[in-house]
Amino acid sequence: MKRIHWKHCRVATMRDGRYHAIEDAVIVTHGKQIEWVGPRSERSATAADECVDLQGAWVTPGLIDCHTHLVFGGNRSLEFEQRLQGVSYAEISAAGGGIKYTVRHTRDATEDALFESARKRLLTLMRDGVTTVEIKSGYGLDLNSERKMLRVARRLGEALPVTVKTTCLAAHAVPSEFAGKADEYVNYVCAEILPTLAEERLVDAVDAFCETIAFSPAQVMRVLLRAQKLKLPVKLHAEQLSPLGGASLAAELGALSADHLEYMTPEDAAAMGRAGTVAVLLPGAFHMLQESRRPPVHLLRQHGVDIAVASDLNPGTSPALSLRLMMNMACTLFGLTPEEALAGVTRNAAKALGMLDTHGTIEIGKTADFVAWEIERPAELAYWLGGELPCRTIRHGQWRDVSVDA
Repeated sequence: MKRIHWKHCRVATMRDGRYHAIEDAVIVTHGKQIEWVGPRSERSATAADECVDLQGAWVTPGLIDCHTHLVFGGNRSLEFEQRLQGVSYAEISAAGGGIKYTVRHTRDATEDALFESARKRLLTLMRDGVTTVEIKSGYGLDLNSERKMLRVARRLGEALPVTVKTTCLAAHAVPSEFAGKADEYVNYVCAEILPTLAEERLVDAVDAFCETIAFSPAQVMRVLLRAQKLKLPVKLHAEQLSPLGGASLAAELGALSADHLEYMTPEDAAAMGRAGTVAVLLPGAFHMLQESRRPPVHLLRQHGVDIAVASDLNPGTSPALSLRLMMNMACTLFGLTPEEALAGVTRNAAKALGMLDTHGTIEIGKTADFVAWEIERPAELAYWLGGELPCRTIRHGQWRDVSVDA
């Protein structure tokens, strides 16, 4: 394995969720791992197989998008117009739009068509410094279609230089064939979809949508308990549109994360803090739905809850193709600091995926995924709106090129 000294750089290690900046730094990689990081004055380059001059770049951990719905058929730009005319997300869903619209188009699409459309979206994220991405199912809502989505997600991780974690979100909505029979659909998810896809090794975690327009706390509890019996970690869409106690339920089950959280209570925050459950904030959906109730960030800080930030990339409520833009929105809409936002897409995002032992920070023993940015200070990652910041990405200790079409 090649030992490389990456020199002439400044490093934001994001250890403990803070910059912990190292000026005039050297990162030593040995194969796919970080062997050493620290000031250049403390490390000789004599043992290196190669030295790479990063020309004064700021180096951060590779960005991690820990909540996406990246694989789907069709788009919902018509609903975007409807919402701008005052139609609510709940009204659109009740009329057969929303998730149900995407389900129809996803079921009709071939696996290859889903792969090609998702590949283009994923490449856009990767050009923005993303080295790890979570991809949920949830637009199939039957065994074959959920399998198809998760197979596409696995293919993306095999075809592109990016780490993909898959999440089964079969409990995303009640499909039309189970209309008025949510409990029966939950039975189907627990008895057939989850065990089959787990046996086929297509699932890394299980999620559910706890909301008045989706599933009750009792129903999602059944789904998540079934997942845990299958030895799968769990997470939950919670408190997006109403306070149902989903975040506390997630904490009770030791979930990796609870996501959205606009309507979370002080009790929810306290429970998440005790359990170590990560709060994943999704400013893209908040912005697109023109919500006014912000996640209570002060409560998360008060109770020591780690805060992650993600794109929630999906066709209806967050067609977001830039994780850096989500960092900016987390600052301007939710009140995070740029340092908190960067921790939210590195260290805390890794924790939200159960990957903190190997990803999310630049530390000895971690996977050698990092990005060299042509910026003057790390806050610029949350400062610029749109565009592509000049950067070079190192994944598994090697340059990654997605400049044209990986």
